[in-house]
Amino acid sequence: MSKKPPSNSYTTKTHHSDKWQERVAQVAYRFNQQYQNQTFELPAEVQAMPIYREWTTGILAARTVSPFWEIAQPQKNQHCLDVGCGVSFLIYPWRDWQAFFYGQEISNIARDTLNSRSSQLNSKLFKGVELGASHHLNYLSNQFDLVIATGFSCYFPLEYWSAVLVEVKRVLKPGGQFVFDILNPQQPLAEDWAVLETYLGAEVFLEPVSEWEKTIKAAGAKVIKRQLGELFELYKVGF
Repeated sequence: MSKKPPSNSYTTKTHHSDKWQERVAQVAYRFNQQYQNQTFELPAEVQAMPIYREWTTGILAARTVSPFWEIAQPQKNQHCLDVGCGVSFLIYPWRDWQAFFYGQEISNIARDTLNSRSSQLNSKLFKGVELGASHHLNYLSNQFDLVIATGFSCYFPLEYWSAVLVEVKRVLKPGGQFVFDILNPQQPLAEDWAVLETYLGAEVFLEPVSEWEKTIKAAGAKVIKRQLGELFELYKVGF
């Protein structure tokens, strides 16, 4: 956990006294290792956990995915931003929706992979991925109809998410929607998953749902819809 990420794992724009830079870099390092298929060295007691076996076989990924399109399917010609997109443009059916997709990601490996491959899938709809953290979105105000952020909120404290909500509100058009997921600590998988992820290099914050909802409300957002999964709970909000 104390291992310092290499300098190429995440490079932020110059934001003076940005207290989140080290945490962002640590999360980027954890996912760069995964995207490069590097070996994670974990203690025997972690490898003995059933959730570890599910992770190594790929079963866990299917159980923990958050299908945002089930509560907010992008519409034709909408401008959509996927924050913390990872390699999702190679996985979910974004081309079927005929919406314009943009991304922002802290992993340079994911960014480079998507920019080289997604444009080959549909160069008209895919608008490119920027390298950067979620609390500093590299896009114009009032640019998007829909912003998506799934799979990473649990790696940051609620204070960070408050900053993300401010940025998302800025880039959304009036009436636009934000879809994201939170780790629900009441779910049976939550604690074991948090242990696994922490040993993989990214500490997990098990925040009560009630505290999440306070954070959402404090940002001036209103919950439109929720959907509970095995581990994560999807939220659709508007401002």
